[in-house]
Amino acid sequence: MSQESPVIKITDLDFSYQEHTVLEAVNLEIQEGELGSIVGPNGGGKTTLLKLILGLIQPDRGRIEIFGESPEKARSKIGYMPQHAHLDPLFPVSVLNVALMGQLGNQNSRALLGGYPHRALETARQALAEVGLSEFEKDSFHQLSGGQRQRVLIARALCTEPQLLLLDEPTANIDPRSEENLYETLVRLNRRMTILLVSHDLGFVSQVVKSVICVNRQVVIHPTSNINGTLIKEIYGGDFNLVRHDHRCDKDGHQHHNPFATIE
Repeated sequence: MSQESPVIKITDLDFSYQEHTVLEAVNLEIQEGELGSIVGPNGGGKTTLLKLILGLIQPDRGRIEIFGESPEKARSKIGYMPQHAHLDPLFPVSVLNVALMGQLGNQNSRALLGGYPHRALETARQALAEVGLSEFEKDSFHQLSGGQRQRVLIARALCTEPQLLLLDEPTANIDPRSEENLYETLVRLNRRMTILLVSHDLGFVSQVVKSVICVNRQVVIHPTSNINGTLIKEIYGGDFNLVRHDHRCDKDGHQHHNPFATIE
């Protein structure tokens, strides 16, 4: 896909819940191969923006194009990992079965109620291999660590064989080692798909993403090298500590400068 045909193109978008304006005058383009992060305060519109991209809700004004199509028509090209897995902890579901949930609605899975088609099983096992969890396919999902469960949910999203992967708070409630494993997984997946993630973890974001999309009613894309204490205070309304790689993303491509910079 050329630079003239972005994966995501949002033009002059407004969205309100009843009379409360959530997003206003949003313009956004995400190019093929990007790994971007949506950041911003609670209630700023981050999850709403993801729902609009998925076509789950409709804008009051403006246009959304995903791969040049409406979100509804492009949905089969999108993999989505929600912030919370709404699975009953008492339900005895295996890791493989959770991954297979990503096949629901696909042509490969039309016979799921009567057993798993070979193609569906093959896709789910390949997705688990991509996140490093092949050996756990028969284990109970709820016996895994928080980080392992997050990777299973990514595998579930990968079962759609997406070209665009959307992740809502993938680093929530996981330990540093699991975060590092997740970082390595996303970098590897980004070699063949566009990834957009929501995160409050600016330390993680600074290591992995190539662009920072700040959402607080309006949307502004900042080069990572511009994320400083003043800007963070404007975005979140408070101070944050941030240790990050120093990146710059512009029309000429991604550049990597000094290894670590600390913002107090």
